[in-house]
Amino acid sequence: MEEKSIFEKIIDNEIKANVIYEDELVIAIEDINPVAPIHILVIPKKKIATINDIDNEDEALIGHIIVTAKNIAKDLGINQNGYRLVFNTNDDGGQTVYHIHLHLLGGRKMTWPPG
Repeated sequence: MEEKSIFEKIIDNEIKANVIYEDELVIAIEDINPVAPIHILVIPKKKIATINDIDNEDEALIGHIIVTAKNIAKDLGINQNGYRLVFNTNDDGGQTVYHIHLHLLGGRKMTWPPG
């Protein structure tokens, strides 16, 4: 059996995290290594290793992840000034945990290109 990812352990309450939002489909937590004043991870409770592993049946879930991030941005008061949403995919894309998660970054001016 494959070892649980850190996100699965958080979802299963085996590891504590600062939970910002949770419903039946997703959990949103503060990133423990933030790269912006606001850095939230929106994580589906269904384990999907990478964006490449999304199936057609996951369309509604992916939309829910994005809408959840938008709602959190509004709740945190960064929706008007702006924010960035990022999915990292595989090693070259910067993915370190193979359980998809959306980064919500805000609270400062974002630069382009991101790096």
